[in-house]
Amino acid sequence: MADWVSGKVIRVQHWTDALFSLIVNADAAPFTAGQFTKLGLEIDGERIQRAYSYVNAPGNSELEFYLVNVPEGKLSPRLHAMQPGDEVMVVREAAGFFVLEEVPDCQTLWMLATGTAIGPYLSILQQGEGLARFENIVLVHAARYTHDFSYLPLMLELQERYQGKLRIQTVASREQVAGSLYGRIPALIANGELEEAVGLTMTAQNSHVMLCGNPQMVRDTTQLLKDSREMSKHLRRRPGHITAEHYW
Repeated sequence: MADWVSGKVIRVQHWTDALFSLIVNADAAPFTAGQFTKLGLEIDGERIQRAYSYVNAPGNSELEFYLVNVPEGKLSPRLHAMQPGDEVMVVREAAGFFVLEEVPDCQTLWMLATGTAIGPYLSILQQGEGLARFENIVLVHAARYTHDFSYLPLMLELQERYQGKLRIQTVASREQVAGSLYGRIPALIANGELEEAVGLTMTAQNSHVMLCGNPQMVRDTTQLLKDSREMSKHLRRRPGHITAEHYW
């Protein structure tokens, strides 16, 4: 059984009407960047729980989670309404294999995310360990509207920190705006716009692609890369080019 600990909300950052970040203090065990835990509340005698990835780097005592409020959901509306000092339950031990040690060496590491699934990449990049073996890193955040790019300021700070190694690209699917690509990630790979925008190629010879987010994006992009780029899913027993995690 999971070992639950009590956490205290330090602050809540409301980015939009639906998007928010919870910053929590809890006696959680050390985790690896890219992993997730579970948050839970006792509601009508039942513990309602959901998995959320850490946004903060390991070693940071402020545990940060990026969430979307689903009005009809059992848990997220209550988390959305939380105030500093409120208590939330946290699973002490993190889980998940969406971590750098599972990614093989390559020239260019592509980190593709939709929505709140940007979180694991921010944890990895803020920590910064294990990235020296990649010549280039591309972080792509896709959302419906540009106001949904909550962590763009942090992404740009990280881009400066990595001094040319990290390239940032945003993608909006519902509006066209300068600086962002317009459409869906699979289509932008298929038509070459994503590679043109960042100035790098995505091939089986030079790249590894991490996919995190909307299951439809993950499925469509995986199939596209298999069909058009001769890439394969990465497995420990059979190294490949694609590492994926569905985000709900």
